[in-house]
Amino acid sequence: MLKAAPQAHEHQATPPITALIPQARREQGLTQRALADLLCEISQNDSVTREEVSRWERGKRIPGPYWRAWISAALDVPHAEVDRAAVVEREYRRTKTDDPADHQVNTS
Repeated sequence: MLKAAPQAHEHQATPPITALIPQARREQGLTQRALADLLCEISQNDSVTREEVSRWERGKRIPGPYWRAWISAALDVPHAEVDRAAVVEREYRRTKTDDPADHQVNTS
């Protein structure tokens, strides 16, 4: 049975959303404020700020599905890639906090 040829992006590891957003933003020539303004404009929802974009980029928050759809449109990145980047970030956080060494109790 023949398999479909894998697409090019399937060979590349998806970066976490904390890397994807700033990289795509810079490629578009946008500042954090400009991205926030663009998201507000295209979504008709003025609740995102430069500070929120900064939180996404620093890993303080992961944008939810609503904002990921708009981020995809604003940065011209496929929606599935933005969603995968959010999953990668969540998995990274989970493995970082599930380290058994983090849960050891100091009995000294």
